[in-house]
Amino acid sequence: MKRHSRDAPATVKLDAINRQILATVHKEANISNAELAARIGRSEAACSQRVLALRKAGYFIAFTAEVDLGRMCQHVIAYVEFTLTRNDPASRVMFVDAISQIPEFMDCVRVTGDTDYISFTCCSSVADLSRLCDQLSAASKAGIKRISTRIVLERPKWFFGYPLEKLAWLDT
Repeated sequence: MKRHSRDAPATVKLDAINRQILATVHKEANISNAELAARIGRSEAACSQRVLALRKAGYFIAFTAEVDLGRMCQHVIAYVEFTLTRNDPASRVMFVDAISQIPEFMDCVRVTGDTDYISFTCCSSVADLSRLCDQLSAASKAGIKRISTRIVLERPKWFFGYPLEKLAWLDT
């Protein structure tokens, strides 16, 4: 997945129209250009140009579709917490390199507190999750002191986008 374009301009002016585009496309990535243009009150050509400029500037990182795993495959979703043996920059780089090699660790964030990283994980089974945690723990370069898993039992609320309408926009 391409995260950011290297030859793109650093920013695009985030005026009210571009903010509407970002907030709409963020939650409805499959919206047609015609529908988006109608919602923001602009022509389809103007809307398309703005979306392209926002893409080139790196405001859109990726477009994905949320799928219903329960209807498609057996799976286990878990949050996995990692505490490193050492929490210096070199150790963090080695840990990130190690976890980046395992696609089942889909999202990983560095956090404050007594845990260094938390990863959102999806595996085919508890046994597979355990095997991957053991594999990562055994990798001496990962520098892991402790792993804690939190298997998701139920998902009553899904992530369908950031609450952009509630956040303070940066002046660019």
